[in-house]
Amino acid sequence: MKYTNCFIDTSSTSDSAPNKHHMNRRSFLKASGLATVTLGGMAFLTACGPAPEGTSGSAASSSASPKHTFGSEGKMRVGMEANYAPYNWQTDTPSDYTLPIENVSGAYADGYDVQFAKIIAEAMELEPVVVAMSFDGLVEACKKGQIDIICAGMTATPERAESVDFSDPYLEDTVAVITKKNSKFAGATSLKDLSGATIVGQKSTFYDEAIDQIPNVNHVDGLEYAPDVVAQLQNDQVEAITYSGASASKLLETYTDFVVCKLEDGFTGDYKSNNDNAAIAKGQDDVLKKINAAIADVPTKERDEMWTACNERMPQ
Repeated sequence: MKYTNCFIDTSSTSDSAPNKHHMNRRSFLKASGLATVTLGGMAFLTACGPAPEGTSGSAASSSASPKHTFGSEGKMRVGMEANYAPYNWQTDTPSDYTLPIENVSGAYADGYDVQFAKIIAEAMELEPVVVAMSFDGLVEACKKGQIDIICAGMTATPERAESVDFSDPYLEDTVAVITKKNSKFAGATSLKDLSGATIVGQKSTFYDEAIDQIPNVNHVDGLEYAPDVVAQLQNDQVEAITYSGASASKLLETYTDFVVCKLEDGFTGDYKSNNDNAAIAKGQDDVLKKINAAIADVPTKERDEMWTACNERMPQ
């Protein structure tokens, strides 16, 4: 099976018909059978999922309908990369944990974002289906009504909030700096200690933007996908990378020569945290209230169990 990146062309239309794979949150937790653990360090952002040999075409309409409403036709169309494990990834095997990908024939999405999308759809009494697209196209697609909601490991930022409305966080995270154990930056405890380092993060994310807070940094242009970022450090093309704090420990299990910089004086302002939020088009306050209520109904213990289960299922 080959691995590739998948996205939609938001200028064309797909007639793909999704299948329904919906599981009640309580049933999901019972099926997972996993003990509670903390979120910190449980995931490795592989950001690559198995892709099918062909797609059925794009799922987005060429122009947004002014009459588009959330959940039209009884469906909640969820935008994500389906290429960002453990948050979301693509598989060709349906299960109680997956949702069909509307614009990729025979493909399904799984991951932490998918589980919360299912929870939100259940609260809204809608059938959830996934629309796979590049991360940096999600906000525009949501604005145009090509998708109903973004569940894609996305962090609320002032810039994005000018275009879409964000829910309360469904995952709390931070921006970590990772280097190699033999690096001169391995003992860094502040951003100043990283001065002069060559660092890269994932394009169009907090991980890339936060780098500019490091004084005199050599900020390499962001890369499209997380595995490419990791490969840069592995191959000594950069001296450090920015990464998900919640996922760092899992990454270090695979790359034993990596180490997380213990920054006592770390990123500040908007970059102090890197929480993940759902997003919808503006002007839907009642919908946003229902989404926040659905998120609030999931206790920390259940979130931890979902996170752990996703880490165990995700592609390696």
